Amino acid sequence: MKDRKETWRMIKFTLFSISAGIIQIVTYTIFYEVFHWAPWLAYLVSLVLSVLWNFTFNRRYTFRSDADIKRSMLLVALFYVVFTPLSTWWTAALTGENPFTGATASKEPLVNNYIVQGGTMLINFVTEYLYQRLVVFRKSIDTRKDIKEKK
Repeated sequence: MKDRKETWRMIKFTLFSISAGIIQIVTYTIFYEVFHWAPWLAYLVSLVLSVLWNFTFNRRYTFRSDADIKRSMLLVALFYVVFTPLSTWWTAALTGENPFTGATASKEPLVNNYIVQGGTMLINFVTEYLYQRLVVFRKSIDTRKDIKEKK
């Protein structure tokens, strides 16, 4: 029973992460293709939008947590204090872009921007699930009383 519950939790996290990924890809594309932002800046803003979306739904439905929202969000923010600079740096490095000037070393990026985004999103998906499951909501999983649990 517990394994089945945890499997369902991972499925829900995956589905919400896919929806957050769609938000991230769409906003990244708009910022990069329409507004011509630098790849690292388009990534950074689209990441923030997807994190807010993902956190909201996973706290309520995946982990069914009644943990203090400020504390939980602070813990998620701490994850991104590490993840965001690293991923922004490797986005700039892999696309061959100087993150401060936006200039590229060559006319073509070292790695396609969208491949970099896809790889980054996969790394984010795995590490964020583990962090939220084992750190953020570890002691408050399934503590919400306002959502009925399927038996």
